[in-house]
Amino acid sequence: VQLQACGGGLVQAGDSLRLSCVVSGRPSGRLAVAWFRQSPGKEREFVAANRFSGNYATYAESVEGRFTISIDNAKKTVYLQMNSLRPEDTAVYYCAASASVILSNLRSRTAYSNWGQGTLVTVSS
Repeated sequence: VQLQACGGGLVQAGDSLRLSCVVSGRPSGRLAVAWFRQSPGKEREFVAANRFSGNYATYAESVEGRFTISIDNAKKTVYLQMNSLRPEDTAVYYCAASASVILSNLRSRTAYSNWGQGTLVTVSS
């Protein structure tokens, strides 16, 4: 599985942005897909995850209610819709995928074996 992420940019606080991650090959419904982010000097942290079937969305508390992870099976693309952005959302965002992640590990960075290149999101105050 190869991943290609894009959609980052510079926005103001309160704005919205949508990230995209194209998944190569033939992703099955059981494929776990996730978004993580990393700010300078901080560890990479979980943002959102789901199975490619779209039935198991889970979010970090810090983004719950503002961010939405969605899947377009026809386009083999995972989206992260980010609304009401805050300066603390500034980070490099990474998409990740793995075929063997049990539901209880969807939020675990170490559970994912495939990573896309990061896309930078900068939110100004």
